[in-house]
Amino acid sequence: MKAVVINQYGSKDVLEEQEVTLPELKEHQVLVKEYATSINPIDWKLREGYLKQMFDWEFPIILGWDVAGVITEVGSLVTEWKVGDKVFARPETTRFGTYAEETIVDDHLLAAIPENISFEEAAAVPLAGLTAWQALFDHGDLKKGEKVLIHAGAGGVGTYAIQLAKDAGAYVITTASEKNHELLQKLGADEVIDYHTTDFTDVLSDIDLVFDTMGGDVQKNSFKVLKADTGRLISIVGIVDEELAKEKNIRAEGIWLQPDGKQLSQIADLMAKGKVTSVIGEFFPFSRQGVYDAHALSETHHAVGKIVIKMDE
Repeated sequence: MKAVVINQYGSKDVLEEQEVTLPELKEHQVLVKEYATSINPIDWKLREGYLKQMFDWEFPIILGWDVAGVITEVGSLVTEWKVGDKVFARPETTRFGTYAEETIVDDHLLAAIPENISFEEAAAVPLAGLTAWQALFDHGDLKKGEKVLIHAGAGGVGTYAIQLAKDAGAYVITTASEKNHELLQKLGADEVIDYHTTDFTDVLSDIDLVFDTMGGDVQKNSFKVLKADTGRLISIVGIVDEELAKEKNIRAEGIWLQPDGKQLSQIADLMAKGKVTSVIGEFFPFSRQGVYDAHALSETHHAVGKIVIKMDE
């Protein structure tokens, strides 16, 4: 099958098209013919070699860990899924990723694509949607009526986090440049702060939960607006200064996504009901050049919503 791979770590120039053979299906795995995948920052961070101590894989490495498609083969002990099912998933992080015509997924990580959702909309969800879900609920313990500050609301993770927090009954505040304010208000944000013109620490206080996707000074300053003793800060980029959390007796936690088919199915239910939608900023074709251009956009940190790769029909 055709895949876009890397055979060494480096810039976008190391991306190349290659024929790759997948390993044999295990008992609890399925083979998925891909219709779409999407881009996440982990893709190009891994490409550049930042994660090689965590994932010490041999080359070639197929990047990408979001998939939407149709099951074409099932392992001998798969009972809940059959050939022809439309599914999406955040597969396990292996060197056989999803920038490929086919990918292997463990059966417990699959979720059914709702009838009213396209492959592209489904492919945008898994990594970003699950990251938002786990940050807000599994780690952030967000409750109805609480105030949550979601940094970078127009990003891939942020757009899902706003919708999930709103559906849970929270008061949702987010930061974004002015051109994205209308979009984020439509997604459910109660307040949108223009980070170009307003310092959020000047206008916010008594926040219950901060969801940090930025790190650095943004994270450090977030401790100033959290409630002492009961405030929580959940970050997907690690905790910069543990002492700041101790000073206000705040729980600060850096998290790493866990693939989860059941949670993905819950997000799918919300999508079927129109409560969560995928914001897709750009589409690119499945080719070496398409992936190259998609990485270039992702690396700017200014993409709106998700970046989706459409497979050849």
